[in-house]
Amino acid sequence: MSVEALEKEKTIDLRKRHVGPSCKIFFSHDPIKIVQAKGQYMYDEKGQRYLDCINNVAHVGHCHPDVVKAGAQQMELLNTNTRFLHDNLVMYAEKLQATLPDKLSVCYFVNSGSEANDLALRLAWQYTGNKDIITLENAYHGHVSSLIDISPYKFHQLSDAEQNQFVHVAPSPDVYRGKYRADHPDPATAYADEVKDIIDKAHKKERKIAAFIAESLQSCGGQVIPPVGYFQQVAEHVHKAGGIVIADEVQVGFGRVGSHFWAFQLQGEDFVPDIVTMGKPIGNGHPMSCVVTTREVAEAFMSSGMEYFNTFGGNPVSCAIGLAVLDVIIKEDLQGNALRVGRYLTSLLEKQKKKHLLIGDIRGRGLFVGVELVSDKVKLTPATAEAQEVIYKLKEEHILLSADGPHRNVLKFKPPLCFTTEDADLVVEKIDLILTELEEALGLNVHNTLNAETESSKRKLPTDENGHQTHSGLVHSKGSSRGVPQPAKQSKRLKT
Repeated sequence: MSVEALEKEKTIDLRKRHVGPSCKIFFSHDPIKIVQAKGQYMYDEKGQRYLDCINNVAHVGHCHPDVVKAGAQQMELLNTNTRFLHDNLVMYAEKLQATLPDKLSVCYFVNSGSEANDLALRLAWQYTGNKDIITLENAYHGHVSSLIDISPYKFHQLSDAEQNQFVHVAPSPDVYRGKYRADHPDPATAYADEVKDIIDKAHKKERKIAAFIAESLQSCGGQVIPPVGYFQQVAEHVHKAGGIVIADEVQVGFGRVGSHFWAFQLQGEDFVPDIVTMGKPIGNGHPMSCVVTTREVAEAFMSSGMEYFNTFGGNPVSCAIGLAVLDVIIKEDLQGNALRVGRYLTSLLEKQKKKHLLIGDIRGRGLFVGVELVSDKVKLTPATAEAQEVIYKLKEEHILLSADGPHRNVLKFKPPLCFTTEDADLVVEKIDLILTELEEALGLNVHNTLNAETESSKRKLPTDENGHQTHSGLVHSKGSSRGVPQPAKQSKRLKT
């Protein structure tokens, strides 16, 4: 076990003094201090083990020995930039490209998902000569200024006048809560037509589309799985308008969806984006990322006359680590494990959906799964406070899970791909117990769901695990040894 350098309270004090206050921390009222991790487990300063259900960065498992060894060995030999020839760069590019359709053949290596998406926009602007970007409702693509502009997940609180006029927001292709739902005869076409309408309106204002950008599966947007055929039709509309399509695979690539290596491939072989961006899992925790595009787009970028150079992107250490990650995925059949364990997890959760009125929807592919909690299955009233209660209670059981989506009511599973069926059994068993207690405390059953919804709407606003205010509230009962949650009183606020 790693030796703790500072007492936890000292760590908290120094963080408050020297780290920007907008940098939020999980469970701010009682944060976890992690000092070591291995596989799908993380350990605090006291040696307590936590099951990690959310860390899609540690893709092949925390501190995988093959990845650590590859990075350490290369670091002992050389680390420099790509202006020198080095085999690691070209070997990695070749191996990465082999996982993609043939036309996606040119790589630009950078250091984060944000850098990758920022570069993708530059490529699109240069290739098309156009400026306007179409993004999805609730989308998040990164933290740099160019990406905040196209991330409604971040800019949604701004007035229309403050939002950039070159950014157009299309409805999220959510068939559970969105504009066109599962009972629609053709939701893929309906959602794609919304994009076409945006293009037509932009053209009437003499604006031109450079790109449509979307996560292949929306993550921050609430684990949204677009209907098959959606991206093909969007691509047709965008290409006809002179734009290109960017698939953001930063959260969902590298075999996470199980059946395919890349999530955009879920749409079918007839859909190939013009640019694919990668990040998070690519280096298993090492800061690296990549943009892969077509030869035509790359040549157009070159024609600008401006050299593209990235000091650390594609360095020998990063490429050695990237090669090791690809090798481990294959050697340990982690894509296959994502498929098998993901199906098993989903089946367990589907059984819970039949049992619990708070579970409105189960959706996902492989080890990318969302559980949407609602207080009314007809009105789809978001059970935001209940979702946060589940997160906090799981923490007490030493299980790390998080919630996201526009209402922060979607429990999101995106664990390391070494996650097992035994892990799935454990977390679903705990969720079952927590939801049972919640529903009993709320009096939530078939006969009084409307009453429960009314009570939920009256509750005050606590803070969630990320420090955000929720839209309804529950607090832990301090007078009960079981910690059964109770509706919050109007006169008090939960402080974290």
